[in-house]
Amino acid sequence: MRPRLVFVHGIGGPRDPARELGDWTRWLAEGMREAGHAGAARALVSGEGARCTFAHYGDLFGPAQAQGAEDPYGGPGAAPGEASAAVDAALAELLVAWVEGLAEEADEDEHWTPGHARVLDHARAQAAPRDQEQGSGQVVRRALNVATTLLSLRPWDGAARWITPKVMVGHLSQVARYLARGEPGADGSGLDRRIRARIAEAVGDGPAVVVAHSLGSVVALEALHELASPVPLFVTIGSPIGMRTAVWPRLVPRPPAVPEGVGGWLNFWDRDDILAVRPLLERDVRANARGVAPKSRRVDSDGAWVHSAGKYLAQPAVAGPVAQTLARLAGGYPR
Repeated sequence: MRPRLVFVHGIGGPRDPARELGDWTRWLAEGMREAGHAGAARALVSGEGARCTFAHYGDLFGPAQAQGAEDPYGGPGAAPGEASAAVDAALAELLVAWVEGLAEEADEDEHWTPGHARVLDHARAQAAPRDQEQGSGQVVRRALNVATTLLSLRPWDGAARWITPKVMVGHLSQVARYLARGEPGADGSGLDRRIRARIAEAVGDGPAVVVAHSLGSVVALEALHELASPVPLFVTIGSPIGMRTAVWPRLVPRPPAVPEGVGGWLNFWDRDDILAVRPLLERDVRANARGVAPKSRRVDSDGAWVHSAGKYLAQPAVAGPVAQTLARLAGGYPR
């Protein structure tokens, strides 16, 4: 039986699943070739290898207008009233956790200077909750200020060519909306549950290798806890799971643990990835009953915006283990 390979995307708007599947497959095949697995790369691109699926859920966020101060959670499926307040609270905590996590990493990085520390202190002050702060507009404006400050700081200043503070806040707001567990749909299920249902459908009854990026790593982790499907390898890239005060304590189940069906978990992070905060997940995620725990590995990509899925997938360190696992499940590929 051909193994299944499931890609789970991260933050961002609606996508063309067919085009995204082609892109992710091409990027991963590039990394496989660099890792010395040309046969696996050929099988992947030709469609003769794994059955590849792109688990798309970006459309469930609607337009996700969390990019301006007027209507940060507007659009179809947006959450009014109490649900919007829950998103406000999640976004506010996410801001603080984001800056605190970056500051913690800076303390351990010899490349950071006193100038960097001053900018981070300023961002920390901007992220701090305000007395009598009311309404989504206030929270979003605070988030815009923080994003603007951080994107002025090396090594992330070059990323401004690829992502603006407004887009950055929009992305963070998607994380907040997912973790708020609100926005019920027509069937009464919350946004988070509807998103996880897409992942469950893609994984099926397994076995499946799951590669999840950014917010997708949070979604996939929770979805795999709800499935009995065997997942020989779970790969997370650019993950925010370790954000200690915003993401980590909101995960289900609590405390976070490796799903029982997962046979191996590799977590990859880039030092210059502004969203991969507290990336050493083995510190914060418990092993499953089989003793499987996350193993975090650093990669280094060129370019200004290293958070993209393509940057990670083309890394030999990421693609190599995927190729090896797929080959084992398929009984081998010609070299």
